[in-house]
Amino acid sequence: MQPSSQPLAPQLYLVAVPIGNLADITLRALDVLSRVDVLACEDTRMTSRLLQAHGIERSLTAYHEHNAGRVRPKLLDALSGGKSVALVSDAGTPLVSDPGYKLAREAHEAGYEVTALPGASAVLAALTVSGLPPDRFFFAGFLPTRSGTRRNELQSLQSIPGTLVFYESPNRLGASLRDMRDVFGGHRRAAVARELTKFYEEVRRDSLEALAAHYEREGSPKGEVVILVGPQTDSARDAEAEDNLDERLQSALAESSLRDAVNSVSAESGLPRRRVYARALELTGRSGK
Repeated sequence: MQPSSQPLAPQLYLVAVPIGNLADITLRALDVLSRVDVLACEDTRMTSRLLQAHGIERSLTAYHEHNAGRVRPKLLDALSGGKSVALVSDAGTPLVSDPGYKLAREAHEAGYEVTALPGASAVLAALTVSGLPPDRFFFAGFLPTRSGTRRNELQSLQSIPGTLVFYESPNRLGASLRDMRDVFGGHRRAAVARELTKFYEEVRRDSLEALAAHYEREGSPKGEVVILVGPQTDSARDAEAEDNLDERLQSALAESSLRDAVNSVSAESGLPRRRVYARALELTGRSGK
């Protein structure tokens, strides 16, 4: 594809770049990256490697979370001066877990045109190869690093009726999977996608219980990681409720009568009252007659 002879329109271009395989870039993206007046990138080393692979030589402007407050006004000034500005992240689509959102928002508010050049996305790549339902999903980004805070956030996501997608550090993968197992239940289906589009690409699909056990046994993997957790199903919910039935009943029986304990546990777990009542009798050694 030959570069266009027409100058680029003075607007902000949000350009998706590869998430690993440098060939995963569009012709339109290469054209814009070679001709735009100002090219802002999260990491100049990463972007230089991409440009060199495609025979593009040009100057770059670093724009990342540590200098965004200082550089953003300069990029907006370039737009006000009639220049074209492109923004790329380290990998994938900009604005997803990077500081580009504030630049796009302020460009909109200032009345400048903002356009997207779609392409690679780790979220969508992981979702499509996970084997989990892709029709409804929720991207939750990176989870908190502390287990207590992480569990609280997972609790807030527990009832979302769709596949959950998370970015995670390889070093925290095992801990996050254990927290997901404890909060969501070990029977819930999940997948760990690693090094997508790269030579060592791996997608491991199993229950949260099995995945947590695998990475606890094998240790932290290498490379970029995406965790996906499928929506709760009736069968998984019932299995999880059965697993926790004794614990719930013993706690309830310690504070209330057998009848009240059975009613409360049945309502909370969704299990049939007859099943809960029979198990309560077994635990207390009573007869149902």
